[in-house]
Amino acid sequence: MSRVLLVSGSDRSREDLTRELTESVGAADAAQARALLQGEEFALIIADTPLPETGALLREVLDGTASMVLLLARAGFAQADIDRLEARGALVLQKPLNKALFLRTVRLAMVARRRLLEIKTENAGLHHKIEEIRLIDRAKCVLIQYLGLTEPQAHRYIEKQAMDRRVSRREVAAGILAAYET
Repeated sequence: MSRVLLVSGSDRSREDLTRELTESVGAADAAQARALLQGEEFALIIADTPLPETGALLREVLDGTASMVLLLARAGFAQADIDRLEARGALVLQKPLNKALFLRTVRLAMVARRRLLEIKTENAGLHHKIEEIRLIDRAKCVLIQYLGLTEPQAHRYIEKQAMDRRVSRREVAAGILAAYET
């Protein structure tokens, strides 16, 4: 299991939750949690209410990290706050906790995080590929404009240069743009 940050104002709650989760670190308040988040990335942040600044801390985590968030909400916790956090991707469990449900929710949060990281990696790869295609298309336009080639000829020129020089099409396109667009 990956690292878990437990944020709870109650020493007893922190101890109980730490016992259930290996590789967990406890924080007594939002300031201590922020300090821990500066030096390390956690797979899961569990916030136990009542805790001052819970909403602000969790919004920061949801907006600024890839960590999953699990809020353990006491009875009477504002439904509007729960709705806002859930809309941002936080999981919410109402107290009192059922141990089996709690552990299952933690496992599901870890699975969701792994899937999210896979999707982010795939997304980054797709963005890289799109940028490469744009660069190559710009290079083709330059070849069409300055050398009077057709689009298939410009495409073939870039492909052939990449094969002959044993470099990527991206490098050939960057070279073309550097030569003609300066």
